[in-house]
Amino acid sequence: MEPQRIKVWQCIGCGRIDDPKPCIGVCRDQKVEYVLAADHDRELKELRAVLEIIARTTPREGEALHHWQALQQRAKAALAQEDPG
Repeated sequence: MEPQRIKVWQCIGCGRIDDPKPCIGVCRDQKVEYVLAADHDRELKELRAVLEIIARTTPREGEALHHWQALQQRAKAALAQEDPG
C-alpha cells in the first residue's frame, strides 16, 4: 500500500502551510505534497528490512546468481503485497 499523500498549500516565501503565520510580504502559494509520518515510518521500516537482508547475507561460493534471484523474488513478493491492482 502506497503512503497516503496529503495536498496542502505552502508559501514558497515564508513557508506557511494553511496556518496563519506572520507574512514577511513575499508570499506566493504553491501546491506541495506531504506524507503522513506513520505511513513514511512504515515504508522506511520495510525498506530497512530489505537493506538488512542485502547487507548481512553473503552467497556461498558459486551461488551469487541464485542468491540474487532469491532476493529478487522476495522483493517481487513484497511489491505484489503493496500493489492494489
